[in-house]
Amino acid sequence: MANTAGPTEPPTLDVAVPPRKRSRAWLEALALPIAWLVIIVLFSALAPQTFPTWTNVSSLLASQAVLVVITLALIIPLTTGDFDLSVAAVAGLSAVVAAQLNAVMHYPLWISLVAALVVGLLVGLVNALFIVVFGVESLIITLGMGTFITGITLWITDSRVITGVEKVVTDWVITKRMLGIPMSFWYALVLTAIVWYVFTYTPLGQRMLVVGRNRDVARLAGIRVSLVRAGALVAASLMAALAGLLLLGTTGSASPSTALDYLLPAFAAAFLGSTTIKPGRFNAWGTLIAVYFLVTGITGLQLLGAKSFVQYLFYGGALILAVTFSQFVKRSRAKSGA
Repeated sequence: MANTAGPTEPPTLDVAVPPRKRSRAWLEALALPIAWLVIIVLFSALAPQTFPTWTNVSSLLASQAVLVVITLALIIPLTTGDFDLSVAAVAGLSAVVAAQLNAVMHYPLWISLVAALVVGLLVGLVNALFIVVFGVESLIITLGMGTFITGITLWITDSRVITGVEKVVTDWVITKRMLGIPMSFWYALVLTAIVWYVFTYTPLGQRMLVVGRNRDVARLAGIRVSLVRAGALVAASLMAALAGLLLLGTTGSASPSTALDYLLPAFAAAFLGSTTIKPGRFNAWGTLIAVYFLVTGITGLQLLGAKSFVQYLFYGGALILAVTFSQFVKRSRAKSGA
């Protein structure tokens, strides 16, 4: 079964690439970073007193760490051809479980954090059971799972915000800094590097890519397609749980609905990230750049006086344009025999 979750990249042929096509490939790969640099310069000129300040830069980098990690979680199953619409809900449940155990039930912090990760692991296993073993469409299962998890989260919290988590969590996520930037950003950067390494330099990453391109070809190549897909779904939920712990450390509390707001931005960043660095392929560094490209534009506009609705325009528009562009690139390469 061919991958329907997102962009694909045709296999590389061992032929000389004309300079014109090579230049075009470089332009495609670097278009988003260049656009990001342009809007940074633009907003720095339009709002010189607020936008280019180190306080704003530090805040911008740290504030999006949770979104970066949720988007990284999202691109893992997307690479193997599956959607996971439950990642944001898993992040919220993880934060709530840790907060409930530590602040309300007074369990030691390490037990609370481990329990939150185990919950994410279990959700991934359930997703894998229905999607891979029972063969149900991933879009339907994860949409239902996300809704189900939201109900559990509301039940645990009684629709209230949980506060009183041990201060060490916020200390190691947002209070402590390196080079003046909160640790949350560095955690997200490390996870980005790990995902990039796995995707690019390990046999597992190559198997995931083949499975995402064409599952029938992957089976003929001897790849255990079901195991790779299940592993991707479990890894996505586990990373989403990590994002929930980052969210808990960033806010110092757990809300039953806050994490749900990350789902649309995560999809927008995932597909926008697939148009850069390695166009046509979901990739870690493209994801990181896409997240900060979007938030830079939103922050700049808000500093210039735009209302809060601008973020929905940005995220929704970015998702539409990114998917459209990735399909255009796919057709263009197929037509030219790239």
